[in-house]
Amino acid sequence: MKSYDIEGRKILVVNAGECFHAYQGLCPHQDVCLDEGYFDGQLLTCHQHLWQWDIRTGDAVGLAEAPLEKYEVEVSEGEIFVVQSSALKAVDMLKDVSPASLERLEGLARREQLPAGTVIYEVDDPADDLYVLESGRVEFTIGRDDRTRLAGFMLRKGEVFGWAALLEQHPRRIARAVCHEDSVLLRLNGEAMLEALEADPTSGLMVMRRLATLVARHTTGPQNS
Repeated sequence: MKSYDIEGRKILVVNAGECFHAYQGLCPHQDVCLDEGYFDGQLLTCHQHLWQWDIRTGDAVGLAEAPLEKYEVEVSEGEIFVVQSSALKAVDMLKDVSPASLERLEGLARREQLPAGTVIYEVDDPADDLYVLESGRVEFTIGRDDRTRLAGFMLRKGEVFGWAALLEQHPRRIARAVCHEDSVLLRLNGEAMLEALEADPTSGLMVMRRLATLVARHTTGPQNS
């Protein structure tokens, strides 16, 4: 396995014998270079804290608490090409959505490039849209005036925020979201997203189950919606 810097991102390419796989080159735990770890033909292990992933899927195994971002690989005439995939494919909440529904959601997504310091939304703004972080970093602040506190960061491609857009009786934002650095976001209208999922009840059920887990995690600690 070997890491490459591609358009400002570190990408790990792994030779699994019968095919090649490409993943994010830094461990999602503490940004350790994964090409310094171990690969036994099936499991990729970070040498720092022994997080492991299934090389076929990027799914977390054992101690690991987050999957790896996967990139498509094409091999042509002896050359390996790493293909950028949609950030929606990295969204854990959409993991079990059917290909047809994912394609519909990709059609709804609006890609926005925002410079550092851009306010994405303020407290009490309408909660109309859901956001997916494609690159960069977004900072969240809870509270008003001099009674504010930081609520955490979205650090990984595919992180979802603004999920109140998918919830009934939550029409207003409860936090302020600001681009901490130059960032690229995918914006999806919550109402249109729900309509797309209603057309595929099985996928819609899986999304709402994962959303419930996400809400529960954030409402027992810092909130970012």
